[in-house]
Amino acid sequence: MFDILFVLLIAPFVLPLIAVLALLVRLDGGPAFYSQVRVGRGGRKFRMLKLRTMVRDADSRLAQHLAQNPQAAAEWAQKQKLVDDPRITPLGRVLRRTSLDELPQILNVLRGNMSVVGPRPFTAEQEAEYRQCGGALYFAMRPGLTGPWQVSDRHGSRFVDRKLFDDHYVRTLSLGNDLRYVLLTVVAMIACTGR
Repeated sequence: MFDILFVLLIAPFVLPLIAVLALLVRLDGGPAFYSQVRVGRGGRKFRMLKLRTMVRDADSRLAQHLAQNPQAAAEWAQKQKLVDDPRITPLGRVLRRTSLDELPQILNVLRGNMSVVGPRPFTAEQEAEYRQCGGALYFAMRPGLTGPWQVSDRHGSRFVDRKLFDDHYVRTLSLGNDLRYVLLTVVAMIACTGR
């Protein structure tokens, strides 16, 4: 009920913003939106929506960059992301810093794939690594737009550390904590701490 009420409350403000941002993303000639298969509750796969922040040949560009840069390859192996990612467009950099690229995921919430607050969904390719580190509680929850990992030092943590954030979230689950994470997310968006 919290998820639906929250989305209905913010929709009049967020939907026009998504439309304007999508138009800006389209100006570079690529699609406005990007969807990627993520792992949800019970291990079910779903397509998570985002505003596109990367160049259109992002996968091949990543492979080339990692092959030519051992330091970047080591960073990718540990964190599954790069501090200096050559695939991100100039507008994409702004969208990521403000986390505005995540706004289309309110549609995932309405579809029931995600919640407003919960563990951050990982990709299908990352599932085996997540399970290897003993992550199990994640699969009992719907993944969230935001949550403990999103408002923490997510850029400094390793991918396997996400299990600790997820387990803590599930064990301390409450409406009060969810509201706190929403407030912390707004603060993080204003402070532009995303990447």
